[in-house]
Amino acid sequence: MATEQMTPRERWMAVLKREPTDRVPTDYWATPEATKKLLDHLDLQNHSQLYERLHIDRVVAVSGRYVGPPISPELDVFGCGYRDVAYATGSYRECVFHPLAEFETVSQIDSEYRWPSPDWWNYTHIPAQTDQLPDCPVRGGGSEPFLTYCHLRGQEQALMDLVLHPDIVHYCLDRLFDLCYKSTERIFEQIPGKVLFSYVAEDLGTQQSLLMSRSHMHEFLLPRMKRMMDLVHDAGAYVFHHSDGAVREVIPDMIEIGMDVLNPVQWRCEGMEREALKRDFGDQIVFHGAMDNQYTLPFGTVDEVRQEVLDNLATLGCGGGYILAPCHNIQAVSPPENIVAMYDTAYEAIHV
Repeated sequence: MATEQMTPRERWMAVLKREPTDRVPTDYWATPEATKKLLDHLDLQNHSQLYERLHIDRVVAVSGRYVGPPISPELDVFGCGYRDVAYATGSYRECVFHPLAEFETVSQIDSEYRWPSPDWWNYTHIPAQTDQLPDCPVRGGGSEPFLTYCHLRGQEQALMDLVLHPDIVHYCLDRLFDLCYKSTERIFEQIPGKVLFSYVAEDLGTQQSLLMSRSHMHEFLLPRMKRMMDLVHDAGAYVFHHSDGAVREVIPDMIEIGMDVLNPVQWRCEGMEREALKRDFGDQIVFHGAMDNQYTLPFGTVDEVRQEVLDNLATLGCGGGYILAPCHNIQAVSPPENIVAMYDTAYEAIHV
């Protein structure tokens, strides 16, 4: 049985520094519906009790509070429109209105569209928020602008723009990255030295291959992402890079520009085999995730879940450099027994 000798912050920090830990750190990502099912199953009342019961290394996420102009409930700060789409056990917010979809030139956008200002957010509450949970790792700042660009233009148009309207892509990404950069700066200013990692993300992969060509990534994304990563490193924090899917081909590129942690390690995708990832990149990055959310957690048996935990510890966790978590948000279709088995097995396993 593992013994608790470190706080969650100490445990995360040790993994990021490649120092010994008392046990593998764990993280929790789930939809509200899945969390409610899990709380009911365990007869618990809140997240704090859940983290304690499952020995989850709770992360405190900090961000600005919106204080800008009023926004319609159907829109976000960028003017993108949403609607709730129901599924069997809950609902998702899907983007259905793309405010820049009809624009054909940069000058049109520049003259007719109002970009959000970094002054529309306030950050003075952040120190009190982190002071409440001093033993937890803090995540703050970062970026995922191409996702926002897809909402602004519509995903199909956004991808075609890489070829047909590169000037629009460059113009919009500059504005979006600048907003993220200034927001991240202001978070760091509020709690200097306390942010442990920042989420510099873009979904770059499908199940079989990259979402766009490497040449397009190098033209539109990587230089801007490097600027964000440099800001994070200058603040003494680590870069947590999220990219779903089959992204093996661009892992060296991401390491070169500053990635410290790779999430979510969807090892069932093409080229994402755990043994090869650990062999080729394990001395350069930390792996986060790797608990399969497409088969094992929702449809596997408890024994299969336990075995996957042990396999992840033996491969990605060999010699350190691994934080166990689901590959993405746990869905409500996943049996609570499987979720409990995942965290209990990680806690009970002795892995050196």
